[in-house]
Amino acid sequence: MRIGAFLPAAGFPGQDHTQTLEAAVAAARAAEEAGFDSVWFAEHHFMSYGVCPSAITLAAFVLGRTERIAVGTAVSVLSTAHPVALAEQAALLDQVSAGRFRLGVGRGLPLVDLEVFGTLDRYERGHADALDLLLAAVRGGRVRADGPVFGFREVEMVPGPRTLPRPDVLLAATSDASLGLAAERGLPVLLGMHQRPEEQAAALERYAELRGQAGGGPVSGHVAASVAQVADTREEARKTLLESLPRWLAPGLAGYRRLGGREGPRRDPNAYAAFLCDAHAVGSPEDCVRRLREQGAATGAEELILLVEGAGAAEAVRRNIARLGAEVLPAVRAARPGGAG
Repeated sequence: MRIGAFLPAAGFPGQDHTQTLEAAVAAARAAEEAGFDSVWFAEHHFMSYGVCPSAITLAAFVLGRTERIAVGTAVSVLSTAHPVALAEQAALLDQVSAGRFRLGVGRGLPLVDLEVFGTLDRYERGHADALDLLLAAVRGGRVRADGPVFGFREVEMVPGPRTLPRPDVLLAATSDASLGLAAERGLPVLLGMHQRPEEQAAALERYAELRGQAGGGPVSGHVAASVAQVADTREEARKTLLESLPRWLAPGLAGYRRLGGREGPRRDPNAYAAFLCDAHAVGSPEDCVRRLREQGAATGAEELILLVEGAGAAEAVRRNIARLGAEVLPAVRAARPGGAG
């Protein structure tokens, strides 16, 4: 089983943007040293939940600062990025990183981002077209578009990809519609940490059903997100996250500004922190190994990506990464055939 680190560049109070981004880069390098297989960056606009507005840009920087580890986006938002421009960047990173870049994309949410970038129409009726155009463009060669949302004459994609037939592309799936779109296109899905492992398993079962209805065969490469915090005891690990996570979640979740000033559903930060502790790998090394083995077995996902920034302070995050690498990852990998993949 592959195991990655999920780094949303969380904006904890008391850290300025420079400190937060430097900590995210340091955490990525620490993950490579600790033996993680991948690191993944999230993309958010105009909020402290994550202070990275371009996951692919941060991924590019980290690819240049690392040597072995795969680097991905979880996710780049298709509703605010032109799919051809995103495909160009993905192919470029695939070339210069010798195939270490992985592109996760998603539709995004009906937030103020669409107002700022003027892309509401693409969000409402252009997601499938954007995905199809991205998939065509990232393969290289000549591409044109003649649809209602995208229309342009034929162009040559330069550079073409190094990984053939194209670099890895995953689709974030938080609804039946997105599961169906991924199943129809034969794309692996990325499942969020807001789901319990059994909910992630149900989503992948539904994906397989939709894939069968679309007439396609099995698809590999699914990724499931989780939270991982290791300490000497379960109580200590929970205490760390229950104290630190609400400090990030409260202002972060409040930063989601809906279109037209509408208020969306609000999560209670303390309750959400407790949910994350209960649902995922938070505890002693033995606890974390057991929970991650259970998640891998229940979902069948080929890769788990772990939110490791929950402690907030940069040094504490790096200690968590180091302990996970030394005390948890080897035992989790040994539980399934194929090792680290």
